[in-house]
Amino acid sequence: MPADFSLEPSRDKKVLRRQLQAERLAMIDRHERAMHLQRVLRVWLVARKETTIGAYWPIKGEFDALPALFRWSEADPARRIGLPVIDRETKQLRFHVWYPGCPMEEDAFGIPKPKDTEEFQPQMLLVPCVGYGPGGVRLGYGGGFYDRTLAAIEPKPYTVGVGYSHGFLPWLQPEPHDVPLDAMLNEDGVVADADPQ
Repeated sequence: MPADFSLEPSRDKKVLRRQLQAERLAMIDRHERAMHLQRVLRVWLVARKETTIGAYWPIKGEFDALPALFRWSEADPARRIGLPVIDRETKQLRFHVWYPGCPMEEDAFGIPKPKDTEEFQPQMLLVPCVGYGPGGVRLGYGGGFYDRTLAAIEPKPYTVGVGYSHGFLPWLQPEPHDVPLDAMLNEDGVVADADPQ
């Protein structure tokens, strides 16, 4: 057997999520990749007109977009960043203002969320990806929070997936409930953008 081989990713989404998360956590160059993706995101945001962005608190080795977003927000006092708070009844996400040092508390999943800050509807949504495929297909954690939120929110925010290049799955197909992303960024640059402005 040749020394250079790779295992075929599982087609079972539960197994695939575990595989991709394990790969992401094991990447020895994850910090370097994160620095590249920080630069990609900062440069990409320069041309955007949105002033409110819904983001996420990074877990399980996800890319941490908050430093780049904070730098983006410093350039204009009208710009706001929000983190998700799960609505217990609808299982949809609401976004509350976040800033460094704002009061935080853990949600039911143990993920930090802003405590008692203003709720707002973001014009852009930054979405973490466990994996992703062509046409804006996203593989998340399987809870359906983003899909339910995007199906209900009006006006629909511009959606931007962020993840590392190891998570690209060229064969990934959407399920009927999946809402495709408008753009995808990884550490190598802009993978896809339906609205490059």
